[in-house]
Amino acid sequence: MELKRRKFQGVLNILSFNRHFYVIGLIVLILIILGLALFNVPVLWHWVIIGAFLYGLLTPLVVSAYVYDFSGYYNFKWLKDLGLIHKTPKHIVNINAGFDETSFILKHNFPKSELKVFDFYNSKQHTEPAIVRARKVSLVYPNTEQISTDHIPVADKSVNMIFLLSAAHEIRTHKEKVVFLKECRRICKENGKIITVEHLRDLPNFLAFSVGFTHFFSRKAWKKAFDESGFSSFEETKFTPFMSIFNCSP
Repeated sequence: MELKRRKFQGVLNILSFNRHFYVIGLIVLILIILGLALFNVPVLWHWVIIGAFLYGLLTPLVVSAYVYDFSGYYNFKWLKDLGLIHKTPKHIVNINAGFDETSFILKHNFPKSELKVFDFYNSKQHTEPAIVRARKVSLVYPNTEQISTDHIPVADKSVNMIFLLSAAHEIRTHKEKVVFLKECRRICKENGKIITVEHLRDLPNFLAFSVGFTHFFSRKAWKKAFDESGFSSFEETKFTPFMSIFNCSP
């Protein structure tokens, strides 16, 4: 299996999966330009409005390129750099939401670990066009199991590390998140870790994605979900200004 990511693969994925937003944005921009010309609006306003639209269309791509293509996110070196892992975990679980870019890389980084991969994608609940398109091109790790968010088919306290990498935000309700995280806590060993990586609904992501940042959840919402799920620790580390790593223990 080829593990090397193509140049600008991250930003190309964002552009491909969300192309409907960009098509609509460009159409609206053209209509506004025509409207400004028709009503003889001052040239300064032309540039202000065009600049605002171009900012909204291009900034998410620039930030995505930085986060997914140049930050080293997919080489997992940050696990050791941030002191999140000190020895090879025996049992690893990686859970995705229908788009898996990490399982083969995790196995490459931890070849002696037993890796189980689960996918909680639900076609009736997760209907956004982006995730539907992503599933069509996603690599499927061997023996990946389809699960529901209320049950992970793994024995109690049997897993050393659980990875939730840019996936858990697809669980849109707080109640379902708590149920899911309780399952993660159930299968995690007492000295194990759950590593969650997410964009947040905060100022940096607002500046990067404008209204698109509402697709993410705030740090407060995540802490509340982990607290209500019974976790004893909740530690946040920033990985670039736009992503947070939550290191939690049962």
